[in-house]
Amino acid sequence: MEIGTVLALSALVLMVAALYSSVGHGGASGYLAVLSLFAFAPVQMATTALVLNVLVAVAGVVAFWRAGHLSWRLLLPFAMASVPAAFLGGLLGIKSEAYSLLLAAVLAFAALRLGLRIEPRASAEVPRKPPLGVALTTGGVLGFLSGVVGVGGGIFLSPLLILWGWATIKTTAAVSAGFIVVNSLSGLLGRALSGNFEIGALAFLIPVAFVGGLLGSYLGARRFSGLLLRRLLAVVLAVAAVKLVLTALS
Repeated sequence: MEIGTVLALSALVLMVAALYSSVGHGGASGYLAVLSLFAFAPVQMATTALVLNVLVAVAGVVAFWRAGHLSWRLLLPFAMASVPAAFLGGLLGIKSEAYSLLLAAVLAFAALRLGLRIEPRASAEVPRKPPLGVALTTGGVLGFLSGVVGVGGGIFLSPLLILWGWATIKTTAAVSAGFIVVNSLSGLLGRALSGNFEIGALAFLIPVAFVGGLLGSYLGARRFSGLLLRRLLAVVLAVAAVKLVLTALS
């Protein structure tokens, strides 16, 4: 790998890890967007994104937990269903064209999610606990998608927690980080058992993402992130989604 590519990847992954971790996310959709711009193999992209996801999200869990924002009671029902579903998703192998289109849809959703300011419902002054059946179903669906694509699912869970009044902004970030950790680990286990675990030359990104995660999670737990930076990241995701669609169709 050329030195220019290494430097570009390092800078982009550092930025993605810092920005995503500031809002309680591991950054998998961002890593996948970056890697897709450099045309790495799908199996390598998904594995690398999940590994980086775990490191960054763990830093987020610790930071938000120490700041008093993590609700284990809220996290548990989502995680109970998502872990086995993410494992099954990680076992599933799909063709590169189908993977590109599915990933493009995930990146487009992530771009929309990051580009918009999502506020709690006006009626939700005090967070209310979600029904157990709804939490289990939601966790299972998001977990399976996470395992297949190579994301942690936090980018989907967090807007649901906010819009339905199930958590405050800070608690949402903390619960999303925990959700991402368990899903990513389960997805990685499924990939390892099915022979779809591959990082190779991208291993140098592990310490880069960890540093970015430490910085972003500290700022997110103790400060707040700017909407402008999130919208800039949304543009990057949207561009990557378009590129993936064009590549798959060609």
